[in-house]
Amino acid sequence: MKTASTLLASLIAFSVTLVVTPAKAAVLDLSVMSCKQFIESKPDDIAMVLTWIDGWYKGDSDEALIDTEVFTENAKKFGAYCATNPGVSIVTAAERILGK
Repeated sequence: MKTASTLLASLIAFSVTLVVTPAKAAVLDLSVMSCKQFIESKPDDIAMVLTWIDGWYKGDSDEALIDTEVFTENAKKFGAYCATNPGVSIVTAAERILGK
């Protein structure tokens, strides 16, 4: 019984630290991010950057839709370009791939 009580107390203490511990916010300055930095990023950051680029190049005139086939194809092209051009900025890569 004492072990169960100790475990329960530990779980409660741990869950309280999760509630009060602030999330680590990150600021990504995409205007200076290189393809090398992009490729070496965490998967969540890569997905966020690709989604931002997709929205940026659609502009205000397109509907709020994501064509997953087109998105995936553009992401593959973008990744391939960045893999062969690690020193290029992602903005330049996006201009070359998406043509804005």
